[in-house]
Amino acid sequence: MPAEQKVPTELGTEKISRLLRKYAVPGIIAQTASSLYNMVDSIYIGHIPEVGTSAISGLAVTFPLMNLSVALGALVGVGGLMMISVLLGQKKYDDASKVLSNVLSLNIIIGLLFMTLCLIFLDPILIFFGASPNTLPFAREYMQIILSGNVVTHLYFGLNGTIRASGHPRTAMGLTLFTVILNAALDPLFIFGFGMGMKGAATATVLCQVVALCYVLRFFSRKDRIPHFTKPVFRVNLDVAKKSMALGMSPFLMNAATCLVTLIINQQLAKYGGDLAIGSYGIGNRITFIFVMVVLGITQGMQPIVGYNYGARLYGRVKEVLWQTVLWGLVTTVLCFLVSEFAPGFCASLFTDDPELRASARRCLMVMNAGFAIVGFSMVVSTFFQCIGMVKLSIFLSLSRQLFFLVPLMYVLPLWMDVDGVWISFPISDAIAVIASLICLIWLLGKFKGLKDGQDSAVLGGQL
Repeated sequence: MPAEQKVPTELGTEKISRLLRKYAVPGIIAQTASSLYNMVDSIYIGHIPEVGTSAISGLAVTFPLMNLSVALGALVGVGGLMMISVLLGQKKYDDASKVLSNVLSLNIIIGLLFMTLCLIFLDPILIFFGASPNTLPFAREYMQIILSGNVVTHLYFGLNGTIRASGHPRTAMGLTLFTVILNAALDPLFIFGFGMGMKGAATATVLCQVVALCYVLRFFSRKDRIPHFTKPVFRVNLDVAKKSMALGMSPFLMNAATCLVTLIINQQLAKYGGDLAIGSYGIGNRITFIFVMVVLGITQGMQPIVGYNYGARLYGRVKEVLWQTVLWGLVTTVLCFLVSEFAPGFCASLFTDDPELRASARRCLMVMNAGFAIVGFSMVVSTFFQCIGMVKLSIFLSLSRQLFFLVPLMYVLPLWMDVDGVWISFPISDAIAVIASLICLIWLLGKFKGLKDGQDSAVLGGQL
């Protein structure tokens, strides 16, 4: 079979709405399922007798560190995924395989370095992130296991995304669903059956990812796959590494900003509300994170379609993908807004039976997500700029909502409003970020207006 028949050429010919369903729906399911890893852990941990409330707060303290790990994985994985999508569109199959091997090697190197440094300085890091004497033991127990499997996590999520981008979205989705179901089954066994508590939740998560990674490595070892591992498998091409990390810089900075912002949130909550407020944010963030991951699944479905058509210079299709993805993103974030405003008590009750924590988490959800209905627009637009190689603009939009707008508000508003000032900072920053995204998109569409299919894309300023 010729190589051209093994790659997803439908990306340049199939109806956009059908393509987006095919690629986004598996991405949505996969991303939502992956978010359930920590949500399932939180639900079980929150119901551990006598220590549930402190354990929930301890788990919330680990969010910044876990976000930083995700950021480093995105630096390599997302950039490599985008390069592979464009190279497939350009029919450069050997180059796509070289990028795949590069992703493998860089993830191992970065994962090992991150694991080593964090394990050595774990207690000071967790204290800096907001751990108190009551929550530190729980946070430490959980992160010692999670960090020990950090390389596995980086490789699994990075390579699983490449499976989707190479034309096998259902395979990527099925693998993620399998690991989540397995995690949900192993969690109560390790937490309650073996009496391991926090360590049990972390152990179950890492074991599931080990199983999934074994399948992913076997998947890309087949010679009839495009791309596939080529000899030597472990290689680092500095030119490829530089370009892939440049493309991955936007999601890296977005996740790194999330790490910084979560750190600031925890510190402000500890100052104005103590462990109870941190635990409330842990619950509210888990609920919101599900919808965020749905939008990320939608944008991940968009990425290979935009990347392929941009590489093939089919600009009309590129714009069509954008608008349909924006619609999907807005529907998702509107749904999150409705859940947060009309069912916050039910959401909080999933994680804890403590009435005080439930009331605080309810307040957190209602105020924090008051402006979340419009966030889907800015998330999609930011990813779109990344897809067409406008990395700097994508980075700016990725950072604006969290770092440039939210952080200053987080320091100013609590001076007058105490802990409510932290929650109110979110909807205000959401509105400002959407306005910034709209301005940038209007500017880009002006450039697209005179661009015909087949024309050199240099006029847009993209660097793919």
